[in-house]
This record gives sequence, C-alpha cells and structure tokens, in this order.
Amino acid sequence: MINKRRFIALALGLVATATLPIAAHAQAVTAKFSVTLPEKSHQGQGAARFAELVGQKTRGNVQIKVFFNAALGNDVQVTSALQGGTIEFVVPQTSTLTGMIKDFEVIDYPFLFESEKEAEAVLDGPIGKRLLEKLPAKGLIGLAYWENGFFNATTSKLPITRVEDFSGLKFRAIQAPLSLESIKALGANPVPLPVPEVYAALEMRTIDGQATPTAVTAALKFNEVQKYLSVVKLSYGAFLPLVSKKFWDKLRAEDQKAIQEAAIETRAWQRQVARDAARNAQADLAKKGMQVNEVSSAEIARMRERVKPVWDRFASEAGPELVKEVIAEVDKVRRAK
Repeated sequence: MINKRRFIALALGLVATATLPIAAHAQAVTAKFSVTLPEKSHQGQGAARFAELVGQKTRGNVQIKVFFNAALGNDVQVTSALQGGTIEFVVPQTSTLTGMIKDFEVIDYPFLFESEKEAEAVLDGPIGKRLLEKLPAKGLIGLAYWENGFFNATTSKLPITRVEDFSGLKFRAIQAPLSLESIKALGANPVPLPVPEVYAALEMRTIDGQATPTAVTAALKFNEVQKYLSVVKLSYGAFLPLVSKKFWDKLRAEDQKAIQEAAIETRAWQRQVARDAARNAQADLAKKGMQVNEVSSAEIARMRERVKPVWDRFASEAGPELVKEVIAEVDKVRRAK
C-alpha cells in the first residue's frame, strides 16, 4: 500500500517517474525550414537530411518541417523573415548575405576557385569561421558551409567557348552588385532575377542565358528553354544554412549543440550529393539534347583576366586584407597539387 506522503509527491510530480519522456516532449519546438530548390535537388536533400539528424540528436525536442520550391519566398525574402523570427531556418547561397555583410562577397569572386578543394580550404578554415562570427549581429546564426557548386553557363543563341561569346547577351545576374559587375566585365548585359523567375525569363527570351551549378540547371529544367551548356566554372557557390537568432536564443544549450553537430555532419554528405548530382546532371542534360562543351583552361584564364578589375573594385568592400588572405589560401592549395 502506497505511503500517503509518497502519493502526494507523485501527484505533484516531485518524484522521478516514467513520465519524464512526456515532460521532454512537452518542451518540443517546431521550426520551418525554407528551401529554394526542389526536394530532390542537392539543396533539398541536404535540408531533409539535416532535419532528420536534428530530430534524432535533439531526441525530438526540435522538429523541423522543410518547405521546398521557394514555397515561403525567394532567398532574399526568407532571409529577411529569418531576421524577423517568422521563419526559423533557411539555406541561401552566401551571395544573399552580401547586402548586409560585404565580407561574404569574396566567396563569389568570379573565377577565384578552380576546384572544390580550394573552396573548402577557405570556407572550413579560419576565414570561413570569421565570416560566420559576423552573422549574430545581423540576427542570424550560420551553421556550416554546404555546396551549391560551380556555376556553368547556359545559353540559347550560341555556346560560350571564349570570353567574346558573352558580348551583348542578356544574362541573368544574382541580385548582388558583384554579380552584376562581373557579367558587365565579361561583355554581357546583366538582368538581376531571383531563381524562381529565371525559367520564365528564359522561356520568354527576356534573357538569353544564365549561370547556375549544372545540378540546378537540371533540377529547374532549364534544358527545356536553353540549347547550350558551357562548363566554364564562372564562380563557386556555397550554401549556408542559417538559423534565426531570435529562435536560436530560445533553445536549450544542448539543442543548440545538437543542431550545430547536425549541420556539420550533413556538410560532407551534402557536398558529395552535390558533386554526384553535377556529374550525373551533365550527362543527363546531354542525353536530353543540350549541347555540352568544356571551356579550355586557356580561355578561362582570359575570362579571369577580364574580371580582375572587378576583384580590385570590390576588394575595398570586403576588405583588402581579407581578399589577400583568401587568395593566399587558394594559392597554397594550388601549389600543393
């Protein structure tokens, strides 16, 4: 027969019982994760994997629902919503952040990186960490760098085989000054557009071409409205999963740690997905009728020289010392080959 005092203690929850997991579940929070690309894209798969890991590592205390295909808005819109706390997670390309933190511009310098290894050395090292440390002041928490991949050009009029082929083309630009000026330097006319609007613009011939990672070109079916794919490696794109600081500050320390671990654990997996997707997408696009051409290293070097003045112009914004440090890190990796 149960002791009267113990019965009262049990009733008041003062004694540990098997109901503790229910108490933990009562603290569970739900979060929205906005993704621009389709669920099967390298971005979508990364977000889904991350959400799954967060659920496991927090033991259900943080439950993430992923919204694909820009259902909650484009990257600029949802990043702003993140700052306001109405969305909890988003994974834009780092170029989305350059309007508020100029230092991020250096990642997008055209023809800066020649390989993924060079990009990883910059992003996963001290330079990338310092960039992340600038985000909390803007109401954002950066978790880890994932991969979008190298941007290759698609066009409807002619293939890009040399820098002169850009001349006069109406070419989609990312909504960032560096992208606009880089396209101008190559001789094309930049047309700034968010990703969800690009297909219609290509279809209506409002623009003649664009540059995205090959996996994105396939995921968004640009081959339906473009004839040529030119492997030019115009720039490297890094995705950056972000958390609303307003949301982050309400989480328990152990859940914050679990989310950070999930983002880092997802990183290597997502990058491999991105690289496999790029390779498979290029072959698939060729099978579907796109004319694919590899741009020679000599011509890429000519393109790099054409945009070097853009590097110099924007160095004052990102900071000359930061730019020098990034270039030195890239050169170090290149020399080690």
